[in-house]
Amino acid sequence: MKKTIKIIIILFLTSLALLLIPKSSNAATRSVTNEESLISEISSADYGDTISIENNITVSKPIVIAKELIIDGNGYTITGSSNWTSTSGNQTMFTAQFSAAKLTLKDIHLVKGPKYGVQAYDGATVILDNVSITDFNYGGVLVNGGNVEVKNLHLGYNGTGANNGIEIDKGAAATNNPSLLMNGVLKTDTNENVVRVAENGSLTEFTVTNSTSTTNKIVLAGNKVVLTDAQDNVISETSIPDKATANADTQKLVISLIYNNQTNKIVIDKGQMITEDILKSHITIGENYQIDGYFTDEQYTKTFNFDDPVNNDTTIYVKISEKALTIQEEKDETPKTGVQSYLEIAVVTLVFSVVGYVYMRRKSN
Repeated sequence: MKKTIKIIIILFLTSLALLLIPKSSNAATRSVTNEESLISEISSADYGDTISIENNITVSKPIVIAKELIIDGNGYTITGSSNWTSTSGNQTMFTAQFSAAKLTLKDIHLVKGPKYGVQAYDGATVILDNVSITDFNYGGVLVNGGNVEVKNLHLGYNGTGANNGIEIDKGAAATNNPSLLMNGVLKTDTNENVVRVAENGSLTEFTVTNSTSTTNKIVLAGNKVVLTDAQDNVISETSIPDKATANADTQKLVISLIYNNQTNKIVIDKGQMITEDILKSHITIGENYQIDGYFTDEQYTKTFNFDDPVNNDTTIYVKISEKALTIQEEKDETPKTGVQSYLEIAVVTLVFSVVGYVYMRRKSN
């Protein structure tokens, strides 16, 4: 019996050890230096392989990926050629398509193209880690029924006429709804349409979420998609079309602070009660100025009520005035000269002499 128990324990420990041994990876790293080798290595790569960019490359046609791959740019730049060839109507530089595709772009610069820099199409996932995208005619990133995770992204100006940073959309043939995850830092050269929800197309539902450690956040506030910084200041906001339903973990509101001919916008949770300290932390005034109150009208007649929760986008007018100057009597700090000191002694001596003389005369009389 004891022998049987020992055998069972040994088998159990052996099985546990096998489970804990990390699985070996067959993923390979494939180096590329030009467009031909880039396309060839992507085509022949196995799932999970890394394509290592070893030179600046110019590409002349779209690159479509339908598997799990990492493209490591090593700081190099992929530039779209002026002689671009369309593929079945697709003119995006990098497209991950369908649910089996998971494309990680890291340490890479994407520059110039007829439509978008990167696209996540119909269930595919794109992860952007230390990526910069600029000078694409339609936009920087297209979330087209796919999933995009932003870890570290820099957006230059993308679009024609108006900037179009990250566009959330769903093509007519797509079967999945798009989702956008903010999980790090998003920097942008312009604050116009940084995150935009498409008005045309088949988009009826999309999701935006934020990791607990993200610096920038993408939130929903009323009928707008809002990009904020780490302090909840609004960087960019764009309207959501009426036909699109947005999903988010929390519903936010926008508070507009107007003072000294400028407007600062912040986001708060719907139903949150705000305090003067929260508002003060988003107001910058000179040391010679002071806040006289918070009001709901620009004539400063209706005081804002801090005792009620806020359930709608709200504008707060902050009354600022210059502090009254306190006039202090100036002290004569001019150092006394020797002449002044002797003169004062002489005057005091004379006074005492006169008083003494008068006293002695009176006594003798």
